[in-house]
Amino acid sequence: MTKTAGDDTRPYRPGVGIMLFNADGKVFLGNRIDVAGEHWQMPQGGIDDGETPEQAAWRELREEVGTDKAVLLAASADWLSYDLPADLSRQAWGGRYRGQTQRWFAFRFTGDDRDIDLNAHEAEFEAWRWAEIADLPALAIPFKQDLYRQIVTEFAAFATARAGAEKVTNS
Repeated sequence: MTKTAGDDTRPYRPGVGIMLFNADGKVFLGNRIDVAGEHWQMPQGGIDDGETPEQAAWRELREEVGTDKAVLLAASADWLSYDLPADLSRQAWGGRYRGQTQRWFAFRFTGDDRDIDLNAHEAEFEAWRWAEIADLPALAIPFKQDLYRQIVTEFAAFATARAGAEKVTNS
């Protein structure tokens, strides 16, 4: 009998994801450094012991984008999960997790492109760009596309050019 994702009883790794909007309403994407080819994704990462999800999001923003020039706009209403493909899940994180469950945070970037420094910490991206929010699911690797569709729907209201002060919602 073939084991399917639904049969996997391993837990999800708790993490955060970041949708960083620029002043034009476009979203930051990085191309992963550890996989050849184009593998674009939004910043994300695990939650360290003793860290709240919001603290982890700020840390990941500093580590992966190299800046904290941003304002928090919102946190996702729910935790969103994805399963890794079976072969990858046996390798990633020592095989302890089936995938990740993530709390997502929307931020508005307040700096300019020169403030982005992919080498501020151990680099995870080899290149970056701003993308239209509607393009994100198609740019994501297949096992993250459903999660990206969900978060695109939830944070779509922030994908407009900044017209002034925005209301920051509860996280």
